[in-house]
Amino acid sequence: MSPTSPASSRHGNGGPKRKRSTGVAPVESSPGSFMDEDHADHGEHGDHGDSDKKRQPGVKRACNECRQQKLRCDVVQDPFQTCSRCNRLKLECKIESNFKRVGKRSKHAEMEKEIDRLRRNVARARSQGYVLDEDDEIDSPVAHSTPAPYTHTRNPSLMGSDEAVSSLLHLKRGGSYNVQQHYSHELEGVRLTDNNVTHLFNEFFAFYHPFLPFLSPQQPPDQYKQQHPLLFWSIIAVAARRFSPADCPNLLTNLSGPMTRFLWTTIGEVPSNYHVVKAMCLLCTWPLPTSTTTSDPTHILCGVMMKTATGIGLHRPNHIRDFSRVSVELNKEQLHDRVTTWAVCNIVAQNVGTGYGQPASSLYDWTLALRPGDDPALHLSRDLEARLQIERFCDKVSKEMYSNASDPRGVAGDEHRAMLMRVYRRDYGEMQASVLSQQLGPIVNLHLRAAALHMRLAGFFDSSKTPGYMDDLMGLWRAATSFLDELLEVDKVTSPRDGLGGTILLYATNYLQQMLVAAAFTLLKLMRSFFCKTIDFDRGRSLFHHSIRAIRATSVVNNDLQWRLAELMVQMWNGARLDSRNAAWNREDDSAIQVDDSLQLKVRCRHSMSLVFDSVWRWREEYQSQGRDTKQPTNPDSANESSASSSQLDSTLMPSHIPPTSNTLLGTNGALTPSAAALSAAASGPNSMIGGGMSYGETNYDFFDPQHWMLDGLLDFNYSFVPPLEGA
Repeated sequence: MSPTSPASSRHGNGGPKRKRSTGVAPVESSPGSFMDEDHADHGEHGDHGDSDKKRQPGVKRACNECRQQKLRCDVVQDPFQTCSRCNRLKLECKIESNFKRVGKRSKHAEMEKEIDRLRRNVARARSQGYVLDEDDEIDSPVAHSTPAPYTHTRNPSLMGSDEAVSSLLHLKRGGSYNVQQHYSHELEGVRLTDNNVTHLFNEFFAFYHPFLPFLSPQQPPDQYKQQHPLLFWSIIAVAARRFSPADCPNLLTNLSGPMTRFLWTTIGEVPSNYHVVKAMCLLCTWPLPTSTTTSDPTHILCGVMMKTATGIGLHRPNHIRDFSRVSVELNKEQLHDRVTTWAVCNIVAQNVGTGYGQPASSLYDWTLALRPGDDPALHLSRDLEARLQIERFCDKVSKEMYSNASDPRGVAGDEHRAMLMRVYRRDYGEMQASVLSQQLGPIVNLHLRAAALHMRLAGFFDSSKTPGYMDDLMGLWRAATSFLDELLEVDKVTSPRDGLGGTILLYATNYLQQMLVAAAFTLLKLMRSFFCKTIDFDRGRSLFHHSIRAIRATSVVNNDLQWRLAELMVQMWNGARLDSRNAAWNREDDSAIQVDDSLQLKVRCRHSMSLVFDSVWRWREEYQSQGRDTKQPTNPDSANESSASSSQLDSTLMPSHIPPTSNTLLGTNGALTPSAAALSAAASGPNSMIGGGMSYGETNYDFFDPQHWMLDGLLDFNYSFVPPLEGA
């Protein structure tokens, strides 16, 4: 019988099988394999007549390809000649003893799983920014719900499915598909590419890092993300204050909401990673923008930062195991990083306490006391050591001046405060000489000037009958003007030599912005009082105008708190009509100055920042009623042709920095914790205060919250018009 005899190759699926009679045909006449019971070839089964005998293996004469398809094969083994089918189809003809047929059903199931997996990969790729061409997607067999029937992959005429699979896999490698962007970093709906992140990190370390130099510029962004994602995104949020990638406009506005939720979610999980403390240091130093103090949790976040730091033992870096469930051994680099972070925590905490007029949550203990002979890992950089020295001084002033247990407001008595002022003036002089001798740069010098202003602002708490009252006011005037001169000269925003384009104001910390506001209010208050007869009024007026421009320059988004405070000052200046005081400063006038109580503060519980809160109080009392009948409250010419608005405007004092109109505090992204009133204001369309102009007959939410009960029905500004100041 021939090896390809039909009698030896035919059998039907499920049909009766013919038995070979023993001894009739030789074993080599069968092309089948007796070893493959599960996947029989076209050969017949062996003899089952004798149950005591084992089945003997037959000779394999069908090639692998023919056995897979259950077709008859005319292969010749000795000498070996390929079968006609393999020759015709150009297949590899071979015979393997361990060959097993692959069942169609199992292969189909495997292919379906593979297709499902590839579909998930495609969906994930789309979410990361990959874009499939529509034609390719439609033509791809995997895109259809019904998978193509499986055929043996070695058949060249039936390779479509594998090509589709290969093309989908090729998508990951960016083959013929149109890959527009690959977003490697995502926080909720905010997505960034590696290139975006690189530019943002460069922005941060170039402009923001010098204000608080405690991170490593050499460390790559991915390493910051590995340390903790909150630290990574905090750096992004700070850098986004002045820079948005071209393909990610309004990054700060879009990031505010997701960043806030991520921050408080992380805090809710009780972090034990000290890199989270670094992130909170950044967010307390450069808070996300807000137009209301109601939605500014910086003071709360600062307390959380300090408690987290002490909870994980940053204040005891040499005994970190006392705060951990596992034994921890720190090397020199890790120890230095923890000491530096703890020092920065105290610097930031003191800045927040001073700037917000609250008791600071700082803790100056053994770790921060520099002693000769200590481990070099415990030493700070010269800049941070000087900053820490300055903030220690501010803490001492606040605790002694505004923590009197015998006074219901905590303010020291006049005599005690006068004695303290003499002591602190001497201490400040020594500290100033020590710091300036090191030549540490303009940022440290600015904080030194801010400390002097913080100390001198206590002069507003004196009564008019206090001995040396005028001397204290003159010291306060000099401290305010020195701080403003230093800030404006370093920044060059208003320097007549260099024009515009400075950097200090654009990237300044929240604390420096708050001290800028306090200095401007100091000028305004002193120039509106009897004290104006003792100063160069023209210089004061010019410096105040420059201060308004500087405050506007610090605004990050349209209608944030800095922008609104600048408009408030403009209205107070124009309403006071200070330029009409022709006798403000007259060298020939020898008459005695009539000292009165006009400089006394009503708000006295906010430490050195009481002046700012008191000024807003007085603004509300003096200007709200007239503002409700005014079309443009901050435009003097719009006050119903009243005599109070007859001055001409100085167009040269229009703001040099106007935040993009697209960066407005609307909806939930404009503030850390937007109030319901803010949401309703955003929903009021073009007539909303934030959107540009509002109805002044309606009550809007308070932007200066600590006295919101007093500021009920607060007047708001028409922000489609930016008023200049009178009399420049």
